[in-house]
Amino acid sequence: MITIRKMTIMTAPPIPYSPSVETVEPDEAETIADLVATMRKISETTFRDGGHALRSVHAKSHGLLQGELRVLDGLPSELAQGMFARPATYPVVLRFSTNPGDILDDSITVPRGLAIKVVGVEGERLPGSEGAATQDFVMVNAPAFAAPTVKKFLGNLKLLAATTDQPQILKKVISTVLRGAESVVETFGGESAALKTMGGHPQTHPLGETFHTQTPYRYGANIAKLSVAPVSAEMTALTGDKLATSGQPNVLRESIVDFFGTQSGTWEVRVQLQTDAEAMPIEDASVPWPEDKSPYVTVARITVPAQPAWSDTRSHAVDDGLAFSPWHGLAAHRPLGSINRARKPAYEMSAGYRAEHNGCPIHEPDAGIKLPG
Repeated sequence: MITIRKMTIMTAPPIPYSPSVETVEPDEAETIADLVATMRKISETTFRDGGHALRSVHAKSHGLLQGELRVLDGLPSELAQGMFARPATYPVVLRFSTNPGDILDDSITVPRGLAIKVVGVEGERLPGSEGAATQDFVMVNAPAFAAPTVKKFLGNLKLLAATTDQPQILKKVISTVLRGAESVVETFGGESAALKTMGGHPQTHPLGETFHTQTPYRYGANIAKLSVAPVSAEMTALTGDKLATSGQPNVLRESIVDFFGTQSGTWEVRVQLQTDAEAMPIEDASVPWPEDKSPYVTVARITVPAQPAWSDTRSHAVDDGLAFSPWHGLAAHRPLGSINRARKPAYEMSAGYRAEHNGCPIHEPDAGIKLPG
């Protein structure tokens, strides 16, 4: 049995969207160009080492799923916006991943990602996605981004790029040490995004995780962050469940394959509207928006039936044949803030590099999409 999360009254009305909510830094174009070059360097390194072009970030997939997203009926006007404006059911593709740009053993524990592609969404498009009918959301299992701005993120990415060629045995040792440090931090009620990003993430089951856009989006007339949370009992039972990663290089993938081999899963799509510009900033992605000012409220449900959750043929279709970007979508869900402004050229470069070097055209699917077994 699944219970839809009840709507909670906000402490203030939502802040209306306006182009003026974004503030571009004076040297932002140069910073973004440097970031794109750094991401290309990661792709060139992994291609040279493995002979196959990978994503510059979130290279390793663990679950590739197909299901449906159903927008709920009876949403209040502030939530009935964009693709959620009216009840509808859409095909959806989900890609679970981890954040490095190289393929690592799962004993190197890093943050988990979830990319969602909703298919058959009609409406005014974002620049660069004209002619398509998809809406992508790119999420990570933490409520805020590891860096406040694109300039700070560039420093983190350069550190990641410098470690791309390091031996896995060294990364495993570092990950073990960082997990221990993160455990100590959490014992005293804290949490370190930096420790988790560099390899100190807890060894938890990915299907028990809640994923967040971390960055804000336009939400029709308003502004919001989104999250996807497991709600079916079989998946919520996995929240915080530890996996034994030692000696099991693909245990995350195997755990998802085992689950969906016999069971279905359900998530809620939730929206957190911006109600306080100071406490819920647009340009500082590292700040979690306080839920006591604006709680996450359910607007849709994703259901995935039992299926083969990963295979070589499915990986070819999704990992090589599809690209996920917050800039694939409706103008009503425009990504906001410097991290998102950087993502547009960075993701376009990554997709183009993969298409060119793998000889596999990347396309946006239509409503008849059917993933191979």
